[in-house]
Amino acid sequence: MIAFSKAHTYFENLNTCLLGLSIDSNSSHLAWIYDIYCKTGIKIPFPIIADRSGEIARKYGMIANDVSTTETVRNVFIIDDKGIIRTILVYPLNIGRCIPEILRIVEALQTADCSSASTPANWCPQNPVIIPAPNTFCRLEEAIENINQDHDGMSWYLRFKEPCCNPAIDNKCKELKECPKCE
Repeated sequence: MIAFSKAHTYFENLNTCLLGLSIDSNSSHLAWIYDIYCKTGIKIPFPIIADRSGEIARKYGMIANDVSTTETVRNVFIIDDKGIIRTILVYPLNIGRCIPEILRIVEALQTADCSSASTPANWCPQNPVIIPAPNTFCRLEEAIENINQDHDGMSWYLRFKEPCCNPAIDNKCKELKECPKCE
């Protein structure tokens, strides 16, 4: 909770809302949020749902019965603005989450969506994205011609371009139905 709180501004800049879920009671949440504040000066800036029955946690597969029937494993769900789960990260109880990786995933999803492209392995924000492979022979010939002219890829099926927009800076990205920089 402390790490997410420290990164809250970064998530906000990506137009992303944080939400916590715990099978502890609301009173427990208030006690440990207050304790965190007293000991660190950090206020938890996002809501935490008290799921006392574990109903939500079970529906989302957050309780690993082989580990515990009452403790949740450490999950991260990235859910888009249409309510679709785009990414699920599951961490064991004794392993902390990697906030920079979660931020990178959010930005990768937004960039790939905005650019109508894919991000390659080890992609970092502002790096080139992968152009979708052609689906006709005519488009394949165009791709080869572009590679010869622009040196923008390794083969007809692996070409790169600069992302059309940077969601971290350009929140208009989601509003664009068609980006003029995209193919």
